[in-house]
Amino acid sequence: MGETGGVTDSAQHDRGSHPRPGDRFGIRWGLAGGVALRSIAEVRDHAVWADQAGFDSFWVSHGMAVDPIVALAAVAADAAGLGEVGTSVVPLYGRHPVSLAQQARTAQSAWGGRFTLGVGPSHKAMVEPSLGLSWARPLGFTRDFLAGMAPLLAGEQADVDGSEVVTHAALGIDAAPTPVLLAALGPKMLELAGRVTAGTTVGQCGPRTIASFIRPTLDAAAEVAGRSGPLRVMALVRICVTADRAPAYRLAQEIGAGYKVLPSYAAVLAKEGLDEPADLFLIGSWDQVAEGLAAYAAAGATDLRIEICAPNRADLEATREALADHLMG
Repeated sequence: MGETGGVTDSAQHDRGSHPRPGDRFGIRWGLAGGVALRSIAEVRDHAVWADQAGFDSFWVSHGMAVDPIVALAAVAADAAGLGEVGTSVVPLYGRHPVSLAQQARTAQSAWGGRFTLGVGPSHKAMVEPSLGLSWARPLGFTRDFLAGMAPLLAGEQADVDGSEVVTHAALGIDAAPTPVLLAALGPKMLELAGRVTAGTTVGQCGPRTIASFIRPTLDAAAEVAGRSGPLRVMALVRICVTADRAPAYRLAQEIGAGYKVLPSYAAVLAKEGLDEPADLFLIGSWDQVAEGLAAYAAAGATDLRIEICAPNRADLEATREALADHLMG
């Protein structure tokens, strides 16, 4: 899912590895570039601003616009201060572990070890009508895909005969290993993320759901797998700093409308106790927005992926200024 209308703007390096606990909630801050970036120049502008504003990372999602991996590789020289860049998320259906790992390790080569690959299976409503592919076994498909891709991302030989995906290959690319974040909202997908990835990246998922469901499910799976340390939970949070709430909330309703028809998002919205996706957007003064962001840190999120969703240029600039003042102050 992505932006619809309005003005949108979507943060590990020294900056991100040691967050200032007093004003950053002990959490990494990322800027979400969104899914509607139409050119490399636009991606570059967002990445440069994220760097200059003091964000820890910069993320580009996949949509019917620029390819996020290609775009991020293309702007690697333009935002040297960013500690991390990544995708959130690239859909797995319609791809193969070899080609996706090849793209990711190429981007990793450009970023010198600062690239993270965020992936997710996608949704039935998108896979079947758009790609003509079966959604019969998304969990098995994702499991086999990750199993085949993991050794390739580590620079190793892959030999996986899965029931859904077969991978036998090795890549000749000089690059650091590439971590993976798996978009997961259901219990089985979260368990998979906890067993084999660096964590999860979640969208349209509020702090109550993260604290009561996402974090404990992920941690329990990691413990069973014998993995140490808390895994990452990166939360997408859409914000607007404004004195005029009504236009920003109307934009939030427009953006959130598509989530209601997707079962995985509808389920986590119900867990949050909300009927309207727009109610997850943080709209108001900076103090109100910051209080909402702090709730995600308290819930167990390790990263914020902040997307600015403003109905006009003035609110966009006000939100940008508030973020930069907070991060650099």
